[in-house]
Amino acid sequence: MDWMKSKTKPNGKKPPAEEKKQYLEPEFTKVRVVDFDLKELVVLPREIDLNEWLASNTTTFFNLINLQYSTISEFCTGEICQAMTACNTIYYWYDEKGKKTKCTAPQYVDFVMSLCQKLVTDEEIFPTKYGKEFPNSFESLVKKICRYLFHVLAHLYWAHFKETVALELQGHLNTLYAHFIVFVREFNLVDPKETCIMDDLSEILCAPAPLPALTPAPSATAPSPSSQNHVTER
Repeated sequence: MDWMKSKTKPNGKKPPAEEKKQYLEPEFTKVRVVDFDLKELVVLPREIDLNEWLASNTTTFFNLINLQYSTISEFCTGEICQAMTACNTIYYWYDEKGKKTKCTAPQYVDFVMSLCQKLVTDEEIFPTKYGKEFPNSFESLVKKICRYLFHVLAHLYWAHFKETVALELQGHLNTLYAHFIVFVREFNLVDPKETCIMDDLSEILCAPAPLPALTPAPSATAPSPSSQNHVTER
């Protein structure tokens, strides 16, 4: 399991002012690769088993977030990202024996992706054969994967958004993030206390897309002979 530690002092004093969040600027938040309601993508279809739906989506998010991180991995080094940070939070890794480790961001992401890969390819946990049942621990493991994947997404925004913009991939990142947040909210897969550090972005990206402007209705007056001829000729 993992834990996060805030830099906020216990005496209640506010932490130092945060850096300006470039990813919240309208010129960047408006960039998406889709313009429809993501809610429609995550709702459980009536004919699909819940665990099947969770397994399919969780595996897809793992692959997409891993791919998104790979686009900036050369900039996420132990020298530049000496800790796995997001906003005023540092994430520590806990191994299987419960040993707490403060590691660099690339080390942390490697731990996350290795664990997720191990879980989603385990036939006993993510069965692919017809008739094979999901284990009782399935939902808790999906929640664990989603929590880790959120940490990676948060780090991408906090530490590597400039590189993402330079690569012109902010639309892909915004769409992936919004899709992921809508999904985990729909099925209560990540504690809101965990995701609250990115609530400002979530509320912008997950808001329903504005309705398109209505086209004025055509005039009720009869068209002139010239316009009738034009229509006929076309």
